[in-house]
Amino acid sequence: MEFSGAVLDVDGTVVRGDDPIPDAPAGYRRLREAGIETLFVSNNPTKAPPAYVDRLGAAGYEVDADRVFTAGTVTTRYLRERHAADELLCIGDPGLVDQFEAAGLATTDDVDAADALVASIDPEFHYDDLCTALWALERDIPFIGTDPDVVIPAPERDVPGSGAVINAIAGVAEREPDAVLGKPSDTAIEMVRERLPYPPEECLVVGDRLDTDIALGERAGMTTALVLSGVTDEAAVADAGVSPDYVLDDLGDIDRVIG
Repeated sequence: MEFSGAVLDVDGTVVRGDDPIPDAPAGYRRLREAGIETLFVSNNPTKAPPAYVDRLGAAGYEVDADRVFTAGTVTTRYLRERHAADELLCIGDPGLVDQFEAAGLATTDDVDAADALVASIDPEFHYDDLCTALWALERDIPFIGTDPDVVIPAPERDVPGSGAVINAIAGVAEREPDAVLGKPSDTAIEMVRERLPYPPEECLVVGDRLDTDIALGERAGMTTALVLSGVTDEAAVADAGVSPDYVLDDLGDIDRVIG
């Protein structure tokens, strides 16, 4: 199979924290040398794409901002399309709120004025935030999550992600979100197809999560490669309902797919 485009996850696939995963930069260079157009897609919603240019560049990956998007980018697009005139109550990192405001979206801290609730990863998540979310959702406003990642890779040990916050709010409100963005949502697939305008069979998705990276590739009709350098081990692959086309130790083994 000859590939024209590749979607690469970030955390657990090319970096852990700010450090490159061993052999992953060489795998990335191999993709580029093969003429495969790459697109980094992260489910971390806290920083806008330009921040990833610096982070990835320092780890050995040359990339332009237009070749990166995140769960924050996907959520911002979804909100601009469906909630452009709404006051958004955001339980999440300040960096996410900055992205919303830069896109012209309005935010509020008033539970009685909010037209929609957006929930995401927040290192400062507190009991008071659960109260705020409960009171806002009692008004039956839309409930939107940025991404489903319950845990995310960190330099020393995995840590809770957006999914942990979303699930906590869903539990106390006894209500599932109306939409969860990021990978593998329809909006994320649309954005991948726009930036990699090739037939699905010419596209590859590489990531460390079955329920997001591999699910996105499967839903989009693309070839999928799971790397074991992040949150998924071989035992989880055997028990999963989503099956990758390839299982690699890390991105450095990419020649098994494109060679």
